[in-house]
Amino acid sequence: MPLKPAQIVVIIGIILIGLAINLLGDIILPFVLGFAVAYLLDPLADRLEALGLPRALATATITLVFVASLIVALTLGLPVLAEQISALVAAVPGYMQALQGWIDAQQMGLPENEIIASLNQAAVDGLQTMARGLVLSGLSVVNLLTLVFITPIVAIYMLNDWDRMVAGIDALLPSHQAALIRQLASQMDAMLSGFLRGQIMVCLVLGVIYALGLSWVGLKGGLVLGFIAGLISFIPYVGAAIGMVVAGLLGLGQFGIDWMMLGQIAAVFAIGQFVEGNVLTPRLVGDRVRLHPVWIMFALLAMGHLFGFLGLLLAVPVAAICGVVVRHAAGVYQRDYVSVPEEKTDG
Repeated sequence: MPLKPAQIVVIIGIILIGLAINLLGDIILPFVLGFAVAYLLDPLADRLEALGLPRALATATITLVFVASLIVALTLGLPVLAEQISALVAAVPGYMQALQGWIDAQQMGLPENEIIASLNQAAVDGLQTMARGLVLSGLSVVNLLTLVFITPIVAIYMLNDWDRMVAGIDALLPSHQAALIRQLASQMDAMLSGFLRGQIMVCLVLGVIYALGLSWVGLKGGLVLGFIAGLISFIPYVGAAIGMVVAGLLGLGQFGIDWMMLGQIAAVFAIGQFVEGNVLTPRLVGDRVRLHPVWIMFALLAMGHLFGFLGLLLAVPVAAICGVVVRHAAGVYQRDYVSVPEEKTDG
C-alpha cells in the first residue's frame, strides 16, 4: 500500500530531526535545555496567571525567584564543595600509598614503587583522555559559556510565549485528526511531566541521602560524591552502582581493609535504594507514568550512544512518545482485529 503524503512528510521530518541532532548537537543543546526548563515551569506560570498575574509578570517572578535561589545555593554550597574537593584531592596520594601497602601485604611480588608509578600514570592518562574528550566533544570554554548564558534566555522567552506556541501548533492540526492528536499529546504530556518532575525530586532526595550518609560515615569527599551519585540516579540503578563502587574504592584507600566501614558505605546506598523503591518512586512518580525502568535504561543508553549528551536529554521524551504511540496502535489493533465479535449464524 503506497504511503500517504502526510506519512511521507512525517518520515522525512523524523530523518531531518535525527540528522540535525547528530550534526548540530552542541548548537541545539542550549535550546533543548531551555525548552525543557520552560516545559517544567509552565504549570507554575499557569498557576500564577490564574491568580491574576499577566504572563510576562509571572515569567519575571519565576525568573527572579530562580536566580535568587541559585545565588543562595551557590553562596552556601560552593565553600563546602570546594573544601570537600580539596580534601579529596589532597588525600588521593595517601590512598595510593595505602593501596600499595595492602598489595604488598598480599605478597603479590610486585616492585615497591611500580604500582604507585602505574597508578599515577593511569591517573595522568585518564585526565588527559578526559580533557581530550571534552575538547573533541565540543564542551570547550566557548560552548560552556554559550550553554550557561543561552539556556536561561531561551527558557525565559519560551516560558513567556508557551501558550501562544501551543495554540499555534494546535491551529496547524488537520481537522479530521485533531481530536486524536490532542488526545495522544495529552497522554504524552501527562506521562512525561509526571516522570520528569517526579524523577528530579527523587534524584535530589537521593543526593541528600547519599551525601549525608557518606559524610556521617566519615568518607572524605562523601558530600560531593553522594550528591553526584544522587543526580546520576536519573538512570535507574546506575547512580547507586557507580557511587557505591567509587565510594568503596575511596573507603578502601582511606580506611584500609576495614569491613565495618566498607559495610557502612554499602549500607548507605542500600538504604537509598530501599527508600527510592518503596517510598520515593511510588509517591513522587507513581504508576501513572507507565514507563518501565528497563525501557528507560535502553532508551538512555541507545540515545546516548547515537547522539551523546543531547541524546541522554531526549531519551525519556522519545521513550514516552514511543510508549504512547505503541499503546495506541496496540489498542487499535486489538479493537479492530482481536476483539471483533463473531458473526452469529442462523441455524
